[in-house]
Amino acid sequence: MAEPENTENNSEEKVVYVPTAEEYDGNPMRIPKIAKVVVNFAVGQSGTPLEQAKMVCELITEQKPVERRAKQTVREFGIRKDEPIACTTTLRGLRAENFLEKVLVAKNNNLRSRNFDQYGNFSFGIGEHIDVPGTRYDPDIGVIGFEVSVTMERPGYRIKKRRCRPKQIPINHRLTIEASTKYIANKYNIQIE
Repeated sequence: MAEPENTENNSEEKVVYVPTAEEYDGNPMRIPKIAKVVVNFAVGQSGTPLEQAKMVCELITEQKPVERRAKQTVREFGIRKDEPIACTTTLRGLRAENFLEKVLVAKNNNLRSRNFDQYGNFSFGIGEHIDVPGTRYDPDIGVIGFEVSVTMERPGYRIKKRRCRPKQIPINHRLTIEASTKYIANKYNIQIE
């Protein structure tokens, strides 16, 4: 007869934060959530640098990026109108949460309070893409930086986006900086300075 397996795990188990309604005034409709994560590689020129940025973007996000074009001509920077100069990817759902967890490790699990806007959304930059865990340096590509913008919302925000009879979000239901920072700090175990 085989002996039962040891139930104790010596490896570190990941603790998943699940917010409760009691933390947010007993109302489940007030629990924040991540609506989307936008990853932007702004290269500033077309050609080989943009193609390299697309490769890095696809490698990091595991999703095909979309080109962004210049809105106007800027002679000082050598940019012409409608020239592709950047690429971006939008992540939603579980893919966005997993990506955000991976990228926050590159920021040493630290964010500043000035990264947050008045509605609880936040943005930050990564100086070198090789700081993200799971990516390696490729001498053909070099090192590319990128920006991450996270949009936060509460349940019920779809009334602002719906086609039939859209409405504004009531002031008392809008997400605040305090609720957003509390949620992000607990969910991803980060320090907000």
